[in-house]
Amino acid sequence: MEKHHETPENTLRKASEKTETNPNRTLKAVFPGKYIQGEGLIAGLPELISSFGRHGLILSSRSVKNNILPKYLQTFARNNILIEEFRGECCEIELKRVADIIVRNNIDVVVGMGGGKVIDTAKIVSDRAGLPVIIVPTIASTDAPCSGCAVIYSEEGVFESVYYQKMNPQVVLVDMQVITHSPARFLVSGMGDALATWFEARSCERTQSMNECGGYSTMTGLNLAKLCYDTLLLYGYAAKTATENNIITPALYRIVEANILLSGIGFESSGLASAHSIHNGLSAMEETHAFYHGEKVAFGVLAGLHLTDALPSEMDIVYSFCEKIGLPTTFDEIGLKNIDKSGLLKVATKACAAGEGIHHEAGTITPEKVMDAMIAADAMGKIRKMN
Repeated sequence: MEKHHETPENTLRKASEKTETNPNRTLKAVFPGKYIQGEGLIAGLPELISSFGRHGLILSSRSVKNNILPKYLQTFARNNILIEEFRGECCEIELKRVADIIVRNNIDVVVGMGGGKVIDTAKIVSDRAGLPVIIVPTIASTDAPCSGCAVIYSEEGVFESVYYQKMNPQVVLVDMQVITHSPARFLVSGMGDALATWFEARSCERTQSMNECGGYSTMTGLNLAKLCYDTLLLYGYAAKTATENNIITPALYRIVEANILLSGIGFESSGLASAHSIHNGLSAMEETHAFYHGEKVAFGVLAGLHLTDALPSEMDIVYSFCEKIGLPTTFDEIGLKNIDKSGLLKVATKACAAGEGIHHEAGTITPEKVMDAMIAADAMGKIRKMN
């Protein structure tokens, strides 16, 4: 009989079996110092900053500076908090510019407020300066806020390297009043990113592959990844409905926590596998650049299920979830309507590059297998849309 979900008992039993057969392996998990989620929290930033230092710098995106921060300007000024607008790219020139501002103004606490690249810039400059960092995400579109790694790009936005910090952020502060007024597509994209967490964690656990912090998954990391998946299935559609109506509900609280905290701890402490590697391959195609990280990751999840011979019942659950909340299930929905096999092989070859997480899957993974899995994922997505 096919089973729809792995039970908690099976997950724990398998984790214990792995540990028993590898008694000398080192388990490792990482977490933010504090995770705070609630309503109206930005007003409390001065007090939070003062618990770490005397002179704060808020690095914010332009939209945050123009639309969220104006009503707090006088309060921030009274509390020695400087506001600096991020210039759009997490590159070495911008990192140096912000580092110079930190030195000139005797900054001893950094706050990153906005989307992914603002957050990454704040994490890197604070780490290099040896300062505490507070992360205030204004959208719940990725699991980056809680992590201890960041991506550095060129000035033109081309990926250059991953930068690992010595510690994860001291605080992640999530203001639900801000999140609920962001477009629903951001939240849905975050669910696409979070959807990968359990499947990639499971693959790393099965093959005893190392996680993103240089160790092997703890029971905590593995079960938080599973909780992330279960939460998405239970509350994802209701949370999307809440953001579409700009309201705050218990379901939205749960999904924001899943997107940011559960997925953040889960991916970093349990590891990555095929979904994010396929995303990386898809990102090489210019046609996909208009689509968000989590949207491409979601298609990577579906292709990964075909690649790893997932149960039909499990595939049906994941496809149904994606269809219900509006995540892509076909090439058309990620800008690749006219892609041919040569283009797909290019995507698959990049996904299989040395060092990619896709090699954490069981067996020998080749570009040809990945290409076939992507074609299978698209074909099933199209068939389901016709029925």
